[in-house]
Amino acid sequence: MVIRSAARTLAVTSTALLAVGLTAACGADSGGGGGADGKLDVVAAFYPLQYVAERIGGDAVRVTNLAKPGAEPHDLELNPGQVGRISEADVIVYLNGFQPAVDEAVEQSGGDRAFDVAGVEPLRDAAADAHAHEGEEAAAEESSGKDPHVWLDPTRLATIADKVAERFGKADPERGDDYTARAQALRTELTTLDQEYAQGLATCQRRELVTAHSAFGYLAARYQLEQVGIAGITPEDEPSPKRLAEVADEAREHGATTIFFETLVSPKVAETIAREVGAKTAVLDPIEGLPEGGGGDYLSVMRTNLTALKAALSCS
Repeated sequence: MVIRSAARTLAVTSTALLAVGLTAACGADSGGGGGADGKLDVVAAFYPLQYVAERIGGDAVRVTNLAKPGAEPHDLELNPGQVGRISEADVIVYLNGFQPAVDEAVEQSGGDRAFDVAGVEPLRDAAADAHAHEGEEAAAEESSGKDPHVWLDPTRLATIADKVAERFGKADPERGDDYTARAQALRTELTTLDQEYAQGLATCQRRELVTAHSAFGYLAARYQLEQVGIAGITPEDEPSPKRLAEVADEAREHGATTIFFETLVSPKVAETIAREVGAKTAVLDPIEGLPEGGGGDYLSVMRTNLTALKAALSCS
């Protein structure tokens, strides 16, 4: 999904080797059930996976999130200490293709302790959206491979949670039943969330969702919405003037009243479209990470998103 430069690959590999060397020199205290406190040592690559790991693990796990709050996780660069945590963890929960630096570190030292949530269910093609870019932007979209934002479909996240519980149980068999029970409880909450979305978005005057970047394909597919993404799968994708004009035309055609932007990236592109078509802007959070100092969790942010969607789409 992401093209990695040779220099970046070399830098990550060198960092990984350095961290592994430091670990060997100092002596690891984890493995086979965690550190001295008996907790399972888990590394989560970014926030939604941290949320699942903490909900499934409860007090039996210690979870480290590699992506800091307020930081955009796509471009995460690992320091030696973080790579060392990966090499020492009992379980590494990540999504292959989403964070190149994490992929490299897992490849170097993750071994069979790594759990790739991208393998739980087939991921959507990035170009599956009916509003895929045209011309050269279409080629760029198609070359980006799979859409990683699977957690925006609560039913898919529930299935991921079930598999995380299985992996925790494999690493820590004595508490396997506890992990399974917590996964079942989380599935119940996610099923309720799914029902709230289905009911809240059942009758709307509009079904076109205009977003700053195309992160909401799973949500749109689950609830019969149409995503109109200004940029591509990653927030760094820069839309061409042609694409901006196309989105403005579609927004006018469908009477869009709201152009959505995100918490962790600049709203300038969304604001440009909004001025062009006489719409307002609002936040729709892809929940790749929580804002620095911000409260809430996955469930509360998803419910805030639902409120924003109902207002923007005039749902009764």
